[in-house]
Amino acid sequence: MSDELSELEREIQETRERLATTIDQLLYRSHPKTIVGREVATIKGHYVDAGTGEPRTDNILRTVGVVVGTIVVFAVLRRVTR
Repeated sequence: MSDELSELEREIQETRERLATTIDQLLYRSHPKTIVGREVATIKGHYVDAGTGEPRTDNILRTVGVVVGTIVVFAVLRRVTR
């Protein structure tokens, strides 16, 4: 009986340790600075080649085109509605 109790206590302690580790990981992942850092890395990865560190002009030009196109559309719509 005492062997079963000590085994059960050991399992409970292991479960507590796993839960504590999981909670620590969740707190780290949900921290605002961690989220911002992850998003910045994602965006930077889209515009900078990870292997060479060179800018990816194709993605940069696409983004600039979308921004300029959006501005033109709003300017045209504004003129038409006046």
